[in-house]
Amino acid sequence: MSPSPQNIRTFHRKARAGDHTKNVNAYRVEGSWNKHPDRTVVFKTPDKRKAYRQAREWAAAEAYVIVQRHTGWDTWRTLDEIDGPALAAEHRRAERAAVEDARRAAEEAERRLAAAEERDREQAALERLMVRPPVPRDATGRVTARHTTGAQR
Repeated sequence: MSPSPQNIRTFHRKARAGDHTKNVNAYRVEGSWNKHPDRTVVFKTPDKRKAYRQAREWAAAEAYVIVQRHTGWDTWRTLDEIDGPALAAEHRRAERAAVEDARRAAEEAERRLAAAEERDREQAALERLMVRPPVPRDATGRVTARHTTGAQR
């Protein structure tokens, strides 16, 4: 008994758009450290944010990091390269500069405080001098003359 033409189901392969190569949407993060340049670490994930998070973490640990995107058939395209040791050195320089600036600011504040205290002492001495009654003096600045000369008689 052969099936009738009405009962035969025909299956057609549906054409699908897009690239269906394996792992095309994958990201790969490679990290290597100066202490062990022969031991590179590879991290693969389909999540771009996760890949960049891992890259930042390794860069903070002073690794040279390369972030790549899969282009199909085991080929990768480099998206970013992060030089962790250079970033760490720059961070240390910035910290040293900040410490130096803070030290200079503290010294300047200390100098200003010392100058203000000196001005206050001088002002207090001047105020004490102004409170005393005036003493009669002649042109020489002495209260009384020790002797008189012949020209002034």
